[in-house]
Amino acid sequence: MNNWTPLDSEAQLEAIKQESHERPVLIFKHSTRCSISATAWARLERNWKKDEVGSLHPYYLDLLTFRSVSNKIAQEFAVDHESPQVLLISRGECVYNASHFDISFDAIKEQVSALEAA
Repeated sequence: MNNWTPLDSEAQLEAIKQESHERPVLIFKHSTRCSISATAWARLERNWKKDEVGSLHPYYLDLLTFRSVSNKIAQEFAVDHESPQVLLISRGECVYNASHFDISFDAIKEQVSALEAA
């Protein structure tokens, strides 16, 4: 993993919300038993270029191990649960999410650039 912070407790979600007021935060929800999730994760990892996403702080959630955290994410950020899924959090809210093969580094990079330009 490219310096992704493990997300493994519901308590981290409040810290993530607070952090997102300082810099954008990305959550990648990964199902370790799903081939689509494995492919989306591999594509994201292969294309990830930290210098192209500014101060973005990425988190990684193994949603099978931490199902309650995944459920809390859906509730806290008012998004339907999907897997795999990325959520971009800014100012305490989910401002972008994508799932399955719609997950792409370029799309994330564009969203981060738009946030930083605003």
